Amino acid sequence: MAQQPNGQRVLIVDDDPELRRFLSGELTFEGYSCGEAGSGQQALTLIRSEAWDLVLLDWTLPDFSGVEVCRRLRQANLAMPVLMLTARDDVRERVEALDSGADDYLTKPFSLEELLARVRARLRRTTLAEGPVDELVLADLVVRPASREVSRGGTAVQLTAKEFDLLVLLLGQAQQVISREAIFAALWGEQLVGDDNLIDVYVRHLRRKLERPGAPSLIQTVRGVGFMLKPGEPRPAA
Repeated sequence: MAQQPNGQRVLIVDDDPELRRFLSGELTFEGYSCGEAGSGQQALTLIRSEAWDLVLLDWTLPDFSGVEVCRRLRQANLAMPVLMLTARDDVRERVEALDSGADDYLTKPFSLEELLARVRARLRRTTLAEGPVDELVLADLVVRPASREVSRGGTAVQLTAKEFDLLVLLLGQAQQVISREAIFAALWGEQLVGDDNLIDVYVRHLRRKLERPGAPSLIQTVRGVGFMLKPGEPRPAA
């Protein structure tokens, strides 16, 4: 039995018209309103001219990549969730997709049930924080969520979108251990739990950008559990 329309709009971006029709039919059956685009330029035009709640974005498009589409969306401060669809499954490529501003990543071939679960998870999630916060501070680390600015010791730190989200998650619960499972559920959706390589990559990136030799460490590993943000022993000089 078809679901009642829920008012949420999903744009399907893929150069395969048969796949677009299939996904559009299934998502429409689930109650979503769908649009389709077969190229990056067509997708950008639709996204800029209409309101969408989520974008299903294929990596490989005839004009430019889905990664480039995602970068342009984020540079234009368009914040709708993006679920990247791709046959690529290398950790470095996952990081590239997420760093471009994608919220989640699904490898082809995928099951329809998993796709629908990821769509529901992305649309269900609204924000990492319960309410707006002007500034988050720990020791000499300062984060301004609204402007996405980060500084340590008065020096600006440049983070990618996903690095920033991870830092805000840790800082919002400073001095508390956050499990790997909770980090995945908050940042990438429940379906990605278990991909330890991906979370370790982002923790390593954050440490490299935030922790200077001789200054107190900030991100602490709690073995077998997860991570915690609190000042620790200074990092040794290289």
